[in-house]
Amino acid sequence: MNNQKRGSFTGKLGFVLSAAGASVGLGNIWRFPYLAAKYGGGIFLLVYILLALTFGYTMIIAETAIGRATQKSPVGAFRTYGKDFAPTFGGWINAIIPILICPYYSVIGGWVCKYLFEYIRGNESTLAQESFFGAFISNGFSTELWFVVFVLMILVVIFFGVENGIERVSKFMMPVLVVLALIITVYSVTRPGALAGVKYFLIPNPANFSWMTVISAMGQMFYSLSIAMGILITFGSYMKKDVSIEGSTMQVEVFDTAIAILAGMMIIPAVFSFSGGDASALKAGPSLMFITMPKIFAGMDFGRIIGILFFALVLFAALTSAIALTECAVSVFSDQFGWSRTFGTVLIGVIMLALGTLSCLGYGPLSFITILGMPFLDFFDFLTNSVMMPISALMICLLVTRYMGIEKVEEEVVQSDHTFRRRGVFRFMIRTLCPVFVVLILVSSVANVFGWISM
Repeated sequence: MNNQKRGSFTGKLGFVLSAAGASVGLGNIWRFPYLAAKYGGGIFLLVYILLALTFGYTMIIAETAIGRATQKSPVGAFRTYGKDFAPTFGGWINAIIPILICPYYSVIGGWVCKYLFEYIRGNESTLAQESFFGAFISNGFSTELWFVVFVLMILVVIFFGVENGIERVSKFMMPVLVVLALIITVYSVTRPGALAGVKYFLIPNPANFSWMTVISAMGQMFYSLSIAMGILITFGSYMKKDVSIEGSTMQVEVFDTAIAILAGMMIIPAVFSFSGGDASALKAGPSLMFITMPKIFAGMDFGRIIGILFFALVLFAALTSAIALTECAVSVFSDQFGWSRTFGTVLIGVIMLALGTLSCLGYGPLSFITILGMPFLDFFDFLTNSVMMPISALMICLLVTRYMGIEKVEEEVVQSDHTFRRRGVFRFMIRTLCPVFVVLILVSSVANVFGWISM
């Protein structure tokens, strides 16, 4: 067995920046803005903030407390409170999710690396061409090359451990990410016609509200706050006992929501300015970042510089999230099988390369193979985010209410905080609304894929 001393964060700042780094990723930078545009602008933002303060808050508290109380990664943490089917299944699904997300997430990270490289080379006009993105992702060799570059960056950080790797990188990257976001936001909102985009994004209009606004905002919670991925349980296990769980949770909430709002302010006003106020231009979905934004940058003064800053920001966000996902997998290998960090890092690297290659080639040489009509990358995204993560969240609610006990979570919070200011919110949400929310997300996502409803 591996008898290495368990890693830990040096203090509250290390945990907050690392957890925020895990939360702030591609989902914040491109997914949040286009969902906000599609489902009502300011009213979507309002619903999202309300959910972050209730649903998101409750899940972060629960997962962090589970991790710190047990000092174990997801599988061991769940099994501490029971060894029958529910805790065993709940622990393993939390552990498997990051192992499946890391590979395809790293493929997208490779795309970001490619775009940043081309902007640095001065090829912004080439990137702005409609056909560039499609030609790039269908080229198996090129996508594989940049995917490997991104994976190697992640593995180097993981190899150095919790304090010297994850915490040190997060303390550098997160402040830089904020500065870059502020610079691009200021530039974006000062473009001609951008003010209409600012109003659309920040001012709630009840006429734009629909039930899908709530469903989409709930789904975004998982991406934005790293809920039900095993990350927060793992990071909680590295948290020292004197660090405030509730205080740290509130800071992660604020940091993550602020970055999501900044992302909206970077992208939505810029698209409004570029499109002459046409909100439909925002609904490009995943292509927004790789097709629409390069076109916008090409039409801007200092477009190349803004392109470099934008994709550097996106790369930092992608790296911090991917590092957290990979660390969760390595922690499970160490806790469950006694493997060293070096061996666990090499193993997850092999898994990432194997599964990620399928996603790399899924738009090119392997495009003839689909699952439920989806290429490999889209299928892994659907499986993890729309099916496994809601089930994982449901298992966390079940663990807290039926096996661990709500009182145990409260004891863990009070141990460092000496109080639990939102105890009532936590109790109500974990017992009632959180389970209802995740079931709604699961049912609506699966129904959408099979064409039973349209989202």
